[in-house]
Amino acid sequence: MIEKTHDVIIFGTGLAGLRAAVEIARTLGNSVSMAMVSKVQIMRAHSVCAEGGTGAVLRPEEGDSLQLHAWDTVKGSDFLADQDAVDLFVETSPKEIKLLDHWGLPWSRDPDGRISQRPFGGHSFPRATMAADKTGFFEMQSLYDEMLRHANYERYDEVFVTSIIIEDGQFKGLTAYDLMSGECILLRGKALLIATGGLGNLYGFTTYSQTVTGDGQAYAYRAGLNLEDPEFLQFHPTGLVPSGILMTEGCRGEGGYLKNNKGERFMEKYAAKFMELAPRDIVSRSEMTEILEGRGFPGPEGLDYVHLDLTHLGADRINHALPLIREVCIKFLDLDPIKEPIPVRPVAHYSMGGVECDLRGACKARGVWAAGEVACVSMHGANRLGCNSTAECLVWGDICGQEIVQFMKTHPVLPPAPKAAAEAEEKRVFGTVLGQNGSENPYAIREELRTLMDQHMGVYRDGRQMQEGLLKLASLRARFANIGVADKGRVYNSNLVNVLETENLLDLAEAMITAALAREESRGGHARRDFTTRDDVKFLKHTLVKKGPKGPQLDYKPVAITHWKPVERKY
Repeated sequence: MIEKTHDVIIFGTGLAGLRAAVEIARTLGNSVSMAMVSKVQIMRAHSVCAEGGTGAVLRPEEGDSLQLHAWDTVKGSDFLADQDAVDLFVETSPKEIKLLDHWGLPWSRDPDGRISQRPFGGHSFPRATMAADKTGFFEMQSLYDEMLRHANYERYDEVFVTSIIIEDGQFKGLTAYDLMSGECILLRGKALLIATGGLGNLYGFTTYSQTVTGDGQAYAYRAGLNLEDPEFLQFHPTGLVPSGILMTEGCRGEGGYLKNNKGERFMEKYAAKFMELAPRDIVSRSEMTEILEGRGFPGPEGLDYVHLDLTHLGADRINHALPLIREVCIKFLDLDPIKEPIPVRPVAHYSMGGVECDLRGACKARGVWAAGEVACVSMHGANRLGCNSTAECLVWGDICGQEIVQFMKTHPVLPPAPKAAAEAEEKRVFGTVLGQNGSENPYAIREELRTLMDQHMGVYRDGRQMQEGLLKLASLRARFANIGVADKGRVYNSNLVNVLETENLLDLAEAMITAALAREESRGGHARRDFTTRDDVKFLKHTLVKKGPKGPQLDYKPVAITHWKPVERKY
C-alpha cells in the first residue's frame, strides 16, 4: 500500500469540489497541500452535463428579491427545506454569479449587455442565469481554469476511492484504488470534503452519467454518518426517450409546450397559472397521469411518452438558446426539434437527500464536510427547483472552502495513520472482492437493481409496491454475495470498479426504500398512492438513516422553520 499525505482531501471534482478547492487555494496559497481525487478525468465530472441555468437574484430593480427567491424555494420544497439554509443560499448565490463572471465565464448576454436570465419551473421571476444550454460545462471550465493558476494541489485522476476512514469521531483518511498503476493508496489528511454528486444510476431510465453511483453517500453511510431524506429522489419531467438524456428545463423556460396524444397542452389541467413551468414534481406527476390514462404515445420497452414541442419557437431562438438540445436530438434520434416535437417522459434526475451536514456543510465527524448534491443541508427539502442545484454547488463549495481554511488554522496536526483499517480495506478489495469466483453475474444484478428501482420507486409509489421492492432487493443482495469477478488484473480493472459501485448502489437502495416506506404521506418527489396527502402533523421532519448491524436504522429531526409555516401548494 502506498501512503500519501495532504492537508486537505477534495473527494469529487465537480462544481462543488472545484469551487471549494479554488477557495482554499486562493486563500491559503502554498501553505496548504490539497489532494483532488476523482474516478474520472477532472473535466469529466457529471457537473458538465448541467444545462439550463444557475439560480440567482440579479435584477431586484425589476421586481425580483432575495425574499421572493427564498419563498419560491421553500414552497417548491413542499415546506421540508430548512429555511435558514435557504436564506444563506439566496444571499450568497448572486455573489457567485458575479465572481464567475469576473473569472471569465461566458454568460449569455441580453442586447443591453446584461447577463441573460430565463424562466424556470417554480420560480416566480426569470432568474435562471444561463450560458446557452451548456451552463454546467462553462462553470466547470471557468473553475478549472482558475485552479490552474495555483500549484498547491495534486490531482488523483482515475483513482477510485473505496472507503472513508473515521475513527473516534475524527477523519483519518481514504483508501483508494489507482486504476493506472493498480496500487492501493492510503490518502491521509486533516480535512475531507465529500463532493461526489448524486446516485442516479440506481435507476435504469436516468439523466446521469454511468459513473454517478453514489460512492460518497455509501462510504459516509458505512463510516457511521447519517443519510438525510434519501427517499426524496427527483424525477425531471423531460428525459429523452429512450436514452434518458436530459432535455433541459430551459426548453420550457424558452416557451416550449408539453402535449399529449390529442395535441393538448395538458398542464392547464394541473397547474393552470404556471403551466409547463410548475415545479418538477408536479409536472412529472402530470405527465405520468397522462401516460397512465392512455393519453401518451407508445414508446420502446414500455417507455411511453408525451411530446415536448419547440417547433413554434423558430430556428433562430432554438439555435441561440438551445443549441445542445438540437444537437442531441439530431445525433441520438435523427430528429430536428425545429421541425418535430421531442419524445420525453419523467426521468431520475437528482437526490434531494444526502449526507447529513449542518448549515456550514460540516458533518458529524471532526474534519469532514459535504457539499453539492452528495450533501443534505437541507435547502431542497422534498423537491428541488430547477437551476438551484448548480447554485447550491457553488454556494456550499465556497462556504465549505472557507470553513476548511479556518479549520486548518486551528488543527495543524495530522491525525495518526489508520493503518489497521486501511490494511483491512486493502485485503477486502484486492483479496475478498477481487478473488470472488461465484456463479452470479454482477452486471446482471446491477441491471436488475436499476429495473427494480424504476418499477418500485418511481414517480408514483405505494407501500405494497415498495415492500415488494425491498424483498427483491434482499434477493439481489444475497446473490451479490456469490458473484464472480472475471478480470483478476490490477491495472484498469473496470470489472472490479463496477462491482464496488454496485455494492454501493445496493446499500443506498436499501436506505432509500426503507425511508420511503416509513414516510406515510405524499410530499414533493415522494408521491404515494396509499397516502395521497401531505401530513404536517406526523411528517414535517427530516428522515435520518444510520447503517445498523441488521440494516438501516431510522430517526428523525425537525425542519428549521424561520419565516413560513406550511400552506397548500398552488401553481
